[in-house]
Amino acid sequence: MKKALATSALGLFALGAHAQSSVTLYGIVDTGIGYQSSSTTLGSTSGGRSVVKMNNGIWAGSRFGLKGSEDLGGGTKAIFQLEQGFNSATGAQSVNGLGFSRQAWIGVTNPTYGTLTAGRQYTSYYTLLSPYSPTTWLTGAYGAHPGDLDSLDTIYRANNSLVYTSPNMHGLTVSGSYSLGGVPGSFNAGSTWSAAVQYLNGPFGIAAGFQRINNSTPGGGLWGPDSTTSNNGATTGPGLSGITNGYRTAQAQQRVAVTGGYAFSSQWDVSFSYSNVQYVPGVNSSFRHQATFNTGGAVLHFKPVGALDLAAGYSYTRATESNGISSAASYHQFNLSQYYSLSKRTGLYAVEAFQRANGKTIGNNGVSIINATADIGDGQNSAPSSSRSQVAGGVGIIHRF
Repeated sequence: MKKALATSALGLFALGAHAQSSVTLYGIVDTGIGYQSSSTTLGSTSGGRSVVKMNNGIWAGSRFGLKGSEDLGGGTKAIFQLEQGFNSATGAQSVNGLGFSRQAWIGVTNPTYGTLTAGRQYTSYYTLLSPYSPTTWLTGAYGAHPGDLDSLDTIYRANNSLVYTSPNMHGLTVSGSYSLGGVPGSFNAGSTWSAAVQYLNGPFGIAAGFQRINNSTPGGGLWGPDSTTSNNGATTGPGLSGITNGYRTAQAQQRVAVTGGYAFSSQWDVSFSYSNVQYVPGVNSSFRHQATFNTGGAVLHFKPVGALDLAAGYSYTRATESNGISSAASYHQFNLSQYYSLSKRTGLYAVEAFQRANGKTIGNNGVSIINATADIGDGQNSAPSSSRSQVAGGVGIIHRF
C-alpha cells in the first residue's frame, strides 16, 4: 500500500511539473509564382532576361520550429526557440549547412526584470523596429527597401548573440544586443552590436535603433551565411545585393533607423521609415571612402472588408557622392499588395513592384564606376536587373500551423 501511495504521489508530482512547462510546434508554408522583367547574375550588367519561376516564401518565409517555456518560480521562466527555414518549392534548407538557420536560442524571462537570451537570433535593432517595417504588408521579397540594405527585413540573424530586452514600461521598451566575434586576440573583430528603443501609445508607435557589424578579416567581406551570395570565410552579415555589391570588402557596416506608424481607424493605418546605412572601408578594402545610403519610405494599409487587406508603398534611396562618383546612385521603388484571408491560418496574396535606378555606383571589383541597376526588395538579390528599371510581381498561397 505504501509503495502504491508513493507511486501515485510521484505520478502526481510529474504531472504537476509537466503542467509548468510547454512546448509548441509551429510553422509556415508559403509557395507562389513570381515574375521579373529582367534577371541576370549578381555582378553582371548585361544579359538580363525576363523570367517566370516558382518562388518560396514571398509573403513570409517557409519555416517550422519549436518554442517552449518552463516556470522556474517567482514569475521567472526558462524559454527557448529553434526555427528552421526551408524552401517549400524544393524541400531544401533555406541556408545550406545550418540546421536551425532562422533562430536557435535559450534564455530566461521575468515580467519585472525583462528577457535575456543567448544564441542565433535577431538583433535588437530589427526586433524593435520591425513592427513598422515596410515588409509587414508589402513583403520582404518585393517590399523591402532596395536590396534590404537597411536590414529591416528578416534576412540577417546574428550568431553567438546575447540579447536583453526590458519589460514594457508605460509603453517604453529598450533592448541591446552583442554578438561575440570569437576572434583570437581581438574582442571587437567579427562582432555585431545594436541598441534600440520603442514607444507605443494607443494608435501611435515609434522606434529607433543602431546596429554595427565588424568584419573579422579586413577586406574579406561581411556577407555571411544568410546572404544569397557569400564569400568563403566571410563572417556573418546581411545579404549581398545589386545595390551593395561594390562594397563587399567593407571593414564595417553601420545602420541607424527610425520607424513608426499610426492607426487612423480599424480600416486605415500608415507606417513610415528612415534609415542611414554606412559602409566603412578598411586598409584592405577595394573602395577607399565611406559610402552612405539614406532611405525614406511610407506604407498605407487599408482593410476595406473583413477578409481583404490592401497596401501601397513608396521608398526613395540615395547614395552619397564618394569614391570618385559625381552622380550618386538613387532608387525609386513603388509597391502594391493584396491579401485575402480564406481562414485565420490560410490566405491568398498578390504583390507587384517597380523600381527605377539612376546615377552611378561602384562595380563588383570595388573600384570601377558603373551605372546603377535596379534590384527590387530582397527577393531579387541573387538575380538583379541588368538595366536601370525592373518590374516584378508574384501570387501565392500561405498556410500557418
